[in-house]
Amino acid sequence: MSTLRSPAQAALSEHTTLRLGGQARRFDEATTSEDLVAAVRAADDGGEPLLLLGGGSNLVVADEGFDGAVLKIGTRGRRFQQDRHGGLTVHVTAEAGENWDEFVAWTVGEGFGGLECLSGIPGLVGATPIQNVGAYGFEIGDLLRSVRLYDRRMGEVRTLAKEQLRLGYRTSVLKGTDHGVVLSIDVDLHGDGLSSPIRYAELAKKLDVEIGARVPAARVREAVLELRRGKGMVLDPEDHDTWSAGSFFTNPILPEARVTAVLARIAEVVGDDVPVPQYPADNGVKLSAAWLIERAGFGKGHAGAGGRVSLSTKHTLALTNRGSATTADLLALAREVRDGVEIRFGVELHPEPLLINCGL
Repeated sequence: MSTLRSPAQAALSEHTTLRLGGQARRFDEATTSEDLVAAVRAADDGGEPLLLLGGGSNLVVADEGFDGAVLKIGTRGRRFQQDRHGGLTVHVTAEAGENWDEFVAWTVGEGFGGLECLSGIPGLVGATPIQNVGAYGFEIGDLLRSVRLYDRRMGEVRTLAKEQLRLGYRTSVLKGTDHGVVLSIDVDLHGDGLSSPIRYAELAKKLDVEIGARVPAARVREAVLELRRGKGMVLDPEDHDTWSAGSFFTNPILPEARVTAVLARIAEVVGDDVPVPQYPADNGVKLSAAWLIERAGFGKGHAGAGGRVSLSTKHTLALTNRGSATTADLLALAREVRDGVEIRFGVELHPEPLLINCGL
C-alpha cells in the first residue's frame, strides 16, 4: 500500500527555514523508503523535474518557485546494535527523513556519545552526509560508516562506504548532483556515554575542560545548544535571527600559492598587528568567512532591501528574513557581502545552501 501523501499546499516558503520560495507545480511526501524510490523513479521515467525536500534548512528557493515536482522526504526509523565483539562501539542506523536534532537527542538519551557536537543543527538525517555537516570541531564524516541510497543513474539501491563518499570540508561526492538519493545512514558511536575528545576552543572554554577531554555527551549537547542559541542558530519561530539557512557562506580555503599574497593584502587593510584567524586545510589554509565579512564592513545586523533582510544580529554568517522579505532581497544582500569581501581582500566567498532556480 502506498504511503505517498499529496498535501494541498505547495508554497515552498512554508517548507524552508528562510520562509522564502514560490510555488511548486506539484508537491508530494514519501513516508517509506520504498515509496521514496518509486516516486523518484516515476519522475525520472516521465522526464519531470524533481526537487527533493528535507527540512528546508539548506535551501534558497526562487520567488518564482519550482516548475516541477517537489518530493518531501518523510521517512522515519532509527535502531542500534552493540558491537558483537564486546567493544564499546554502537552501530546506529537512521532513516533519511528523521529530524536531525531529534536523532542526536535520542542517541544521547540512549547513552551513546559522538554526535553531541552536532546538536541543534536543523534539517533531516539524509542531508548530513551530502555536505558533510559539521560544527564545533566535528563532522558527520568522523563517525559515518556508510550511506544507503538510490542511484538514479543505475536505477538501483546501493550502499556506499564512507571512503566512497570522498568527504571533505562541507562537501562529498553527493553534493552538487542529484544522482544519489540518501535513504538512510549508518554511524558508529561510543557506547560509554562520553563525548568524542573536545577539539574546539570555544566549546572547551564553555565546558571548562582542556582540549582533548572526554565529557558526558549530555553535558556537551547542552553546552553546544546554549552556544548555538546565543548565535541565533537554533530554530525559533519567534526569533527572526533564526529565519535563515544557517551559515550562508563557507569558510574560504586558500591554496598554498595564494596564502602569502592574500594575508599581505588583509594586513594592509586591518593592520599588521591584527591576527588573522586561519586553520590548516587540505593543500592550503582555511580562513574565517565571518571574520572577513566583519572586517569588510558588514557587521551584525547589517541590513539590505529596506530592512526586509539583514545579517543576523547575533552571527554575521547568517543572512536572515526579517519577516517580509523576498528571495530576490536575500540574494541582493548576499551579493553585496560577497562582492564587498572580494573587493576588500581579494577572497571570493561561496554560498553553502543550495540555490534553487536562482543564483548569485
